[in-house]
Amino acid sequence: MKDFRKLKVWEKAHQLTLRIYKVTEEFPREELYGLISQIRRASVSIPTNIAEGAVRSSDADFARFLYIALGSTSELEYLFLLSKDLKFIQSEVQEELNAEINEIKKMLITFIKKLKA
Repeated sequence: MKDFRKLKVWEKAHQLTLRIYKVTEEFPREELYGLISQIRRASVSIPTNIAEGAVRSSDADFARFLYIALGSTSELEYLFLLSKDLKFIQSEVQEELNAEINEIKKMLITFIKKLKA
């Protein structure tokens, strides 16, 4: 069992989630139960799955939760592309968020490989 709070990938995912909550505050109110909710759920899914996986009894179980977190990173990438195309966020913001998402993605992939080795 690992303390998820000591995992760098969890910390980055947590910080991204906090940022995403601030960014989505600027979205149109009519998107509260649509796109805002979907983006927030996908972002929360990343650190949540890392935390849940950290208490699993085997590395294989932990890796399974990391794969779920990884899937949520791709979901976020698309949702921010959609948000940019709908003009809810500027291109620069989308690019910054994607850079953070891609960094987390790489960290998750590396972690999964380590667990499977």
